[in-house]
Amino acid sequence: MSLKTLTVVGARPEFVQTAPLAREISARPGITGDLIHTGQHYDYEMSELFFSQLELPEPKFHLGVGSGSHGVQTGAMLAELDTVYLGEQPDVVITHGDTNSTVAAALSAAKLGIPVAHVEAGLRSWNRGMPEELNRVVTDHLADLLYCPGEAAAENLRNEGITEGVAIVGDLMRDSLRWTMQGVDVPKTLADHGVSSGEFFFATIHRAENTDDRDVLRSILEGLAGVAQIYPVILPAHPRTRPLIHDIGVPPRVEIIEPVGHAEAMALVGDAAAVLTDSGGLQKEVYWLQTPCVTVREQTEWVETVAAGWNRLVTTDPEAIEAATREAVASRPAHPELYGDGHTAERIVDHLLMSLGRRGKPTSE
Repeated sequence: MSLKTLTVVGARPEFVQTAPLAREISARPGITGDLIHTGQHYDYEMSELFFSQLELPEPKFHLGVGSGSHGVQTGAMLAELDTVYLGEQPDVVITHGDTNSTVAAALSAAKLGIPVAHVEAGLRSWNRGMPEELNRVVTDHLADLLYCPGEAAAENLRNEGITEGVAIVGDLMRDSLRWTMQGVDVPKTLADHGVSSGEFFFATIHRAENTDDRDVLRSILEGLAGVAQIYPVILPAHPRTRPLIHDIGVPPRVEIIEPVGHAEAMALVGDAAAVLTDSGGLQKEVYWLQTPCVTVREQTEWVETVAAGWNRLVTTDPEAIEAATREAVASRPAHPELYGDGHTAERIVDHLLMSLGRRGKPTSE
């Protein structure tokens, strides 16, 4: 009997993470898999474009929960997931990252007695004011199998008393990046945006704490205005953020564009002078592409990138943003290998098959 998996996704980072794992599951004997799309990111740029470019299989279930408050969104997912799980009877539910989709997938499965595998386990920002931090902590404590990108994440779990079912496997986003870069047309992408290699900045600002407060967002835009005095800035903006940016005022030499697909984003990231972001996953991709990063957050889960000197944490103060960016452009420290070698999907499937030898019963290692 094949091990039956259901993977729950709902947001851009999860699409990127699950693509190599879905390909590996489909290629391996003894394991099958289907996708459930919660609909957390539901517009074309944030969902369908990624599925197309990453060659993800069509989800077997699309819950269509859409937007809403954290409670409303998570509650709607729980109600729908219970029904799907009971009908499908999977051997394991795979959930990625730290979104509302992540915690809903784990909570529903755990209450139904279905083993949970958490990919990207053990990350901590130590900021309980971030919804993502609450989601990842709860998911880790519900999970039966915990797949960590590195030793620091595994150490975080040990400090919380989680030692069973933990495996250091690397990061699926590196697998996905390795696959994506094979088909990237960098010269065309740069030409499409009217920029030259190494002579522009790429920025993404999307977290609620940075976009929901008008004064905070204005401060970040002022920081980008200072940065744009060095090189122009390309800023893909989420559909809900664009109107507020235009209302506050777009700084000179800052180009606000529609969200871009993974291939286009990686082409821009790889040839930018530096990347400014509040994203979690993008910090890793920037590191792997050896582009300096300025993270507009006071904490990060990816502490190794900061320790290596390739990532700088800054507040939303405009002068701090500009100063950190100038430092990042001027610095080129050593670049140690972090978060695996691009073969994480293989390790996860191996571990799933080894650990779930009998239906629904994790085996001891």
